[in-house]
Amino acid sequence: MKGIAIGLSNTSKEILKRLKETEFVKEIYVASSTYEKIKDKNSIPQIKPKEVLKEKWEELDLIIFIGSIGASIRLINSFLTSKDKDPGVIVMDKKGSKVLPIIGSHQSKTQKIAFQISELFGGEIIETNNSNGENYLDLDSFGNDWGWKRSGDTKNWSKLVIKQSKKEKIFCRQLSGNNLWKTSELANHINYLLETNPNLETSTFYVSVNCNHINTWHPPTLWVGIGCERDTSKDFIADSLKKFFESSNLSPHSIAGFATIDIKKNEKGILELAEENNFPIKFFTKEDLSKIIVPNPSNIVLNEIGTPSVAEASCLLAAGEDSNLLQEKRIFKNKDFSTSKYGAVTIAVAESKNQYYPANGEIHIIGSGPGDISFLTNNARKALSKCSVWVGYKMYLDLIKPLKRNDQVLIESKLTEEKERCRKAINLAEQGIKVALISSGESGFYGMAGLLLELLQKIEKKYRPYFEVHPGISSVQLAAALSGAPLMNDFCSISLSDKLTPWPLIEKRIKGALLGDFVIVFFNPQSIERNWQLKSAIDLCLKSRQGDTPVLISRQVGRENQSKKFFTLKTIPLKEIDMLSIIIIGNSQTTLIDEIFLTPRGYLQN
Repeated sequence: MKGIAIGLSNTSKEILKRLKETEFVKEIYVASSTYEKIKDKNSIPQIKPKEVLKEKWEELDLIIFIGSIGASIRLINSFLTSKDKDPGVIVMDKKGSKVLPIIGSHQSKTQKIAFQISELFGGEIIETNNSNGENYLDLDSFGNDWGWKRSGDTKNWSKLVIKQSKKEKIFCRQLSGNNLWKTSELANHINYLLETNPNLETSTFYVSVNCNHINTWHPPTLWVGIGCERDTSKDFIADSLKKFFESSNLSPHSIAGFATIDIKKNEKGILELAEENNFPIKFFTKEDLSKIIVPNPSNIVLNEIGTPSVAEASCLLAAGEDSNLLQEKRIFKNKDFSTSKYGAVTIAVAESKNQYYPANGEIHIIGSGPGDISFLTNNARKALSKCSVWVGYKMYLDLIKPLKRNDQVLIESKLTEEKERCRKAINLAEQGIKVALISSGESGFYGMAGLLLELLQKIEKKYRPYFEVHPGISSVQLAAALSGAPLMNDFCSISLSDKLTPWPLIEKRIKGALLGDFVIVFFNPQSIERNWQLKSAIDLCLKSRQGDTPVLISRQVGRENQSKKFFTLKTIPLKEIDMLSIIIIGNSQTTLIDEIFLTPRGYLQN
């Protein structure tokens, strides 16, 4: 994204610097009535806003003004052309407390960027567009969030949006692609058609691989099987593919990728065309291809390379189970080597049940903190705002649900369904969707980050969706803060759950921590099924530490019924402890004075 931020007064310098650190802004400026040459390279350049806008308007995706709305509108007024061409424009006050998207709230994704900026700065977004103000779906942009690409004249889409704003009925006919979007609150206003109704065409948008409708979103579900003679040119393959799709009434926007036989791994024309369009390529062996039953097998191909089909078989294999051979193979030839379009190519297309667009997909692994929404970091808030789907254990989703927009979707799961949860997140990201995978606390502490990354490692790097781990505040951090500073001088955390880690190994770690005089934190201390491990762990501690060693038991940290109680190692009430409890056991230096739980760092001794 190419974005700039312009401060309309000198008082905006601090917020400009903060915006420069975001992914949305590459250049920052301060308005000046007269251009001044800046000597200090670290200074913010002073410019005349209209001169910068005149120079950069057509190349920009986003402009952020810090200042008054009126001044901002006067500056951009003469440059405005159309919604599809103009950059998005956002106006903010100098404190970041008010964020107002005023231009380009559809295709430019300005609305969602404004949400992310407001979350980042802790400000309030002021919405004025019809879609969100009237609780409507952004018909001409929402598909971007679901891994789709749009076709159709801008004017026709605008007419559809206007009809919606007038509260006329809007219809959708979805023929392919992920339909999870229908479960969002905003989708409740859409009426669904099972069959084409010509009388409703101007009030209908489609989700389809075809391109014969006025307004269509195209999901990436088509796999193109390609077979070709050696050294067939890229231009000829591209030209043949174009003719194939046009004659088949298929949209190239719906191409998920190419598929072919593995002996074509060095076929320059196929590789270059795939790279040019950012299409993945799936290669298959002749043995795998031979197993696929196709309508048009070839004995010539069988004799030459050992399988009766390349194009048809490979696209079906790539599309996976329950796929459909949408278009049988067609052969294109041009032996005129005097042009750039020469060679012979065979093309077939299969439609997959599932979308495939990992280059567009993202997984954001969120540590949501110990409970209270105020402990959620700005970084995590920004990531949540960015994602179309939130996946997580129901209780954790409920805690952050106040931040959910009505165009976002929740996928809830049970406590023991961690693997299924991660696989669901990966599957959605592979489809081109941005997904938030929610853990409580810090996702890298006994959370979902580790499992998710283990699964991602099994996916070839070039086909792996983008991922990012967003740190959260762990319950142990909050428990320590509520009680004082018991973790000041080296500590270790140990989970007492032996469901995934054998108990002898847990015992070994406890003994090591005791030997090193670490402050010890016990997670997952006790459940109905695991009712002996905690006592065993405490008995181990009593062999190495004094019975009067101070201990904190904190329960429901960061939630409505949080509590903290202090005990000694020998007075721990085992029966009061459950899975919602955290135990912090002091070391030889830890003190408890006037309910200040402290492990000194040693500053006073130096």
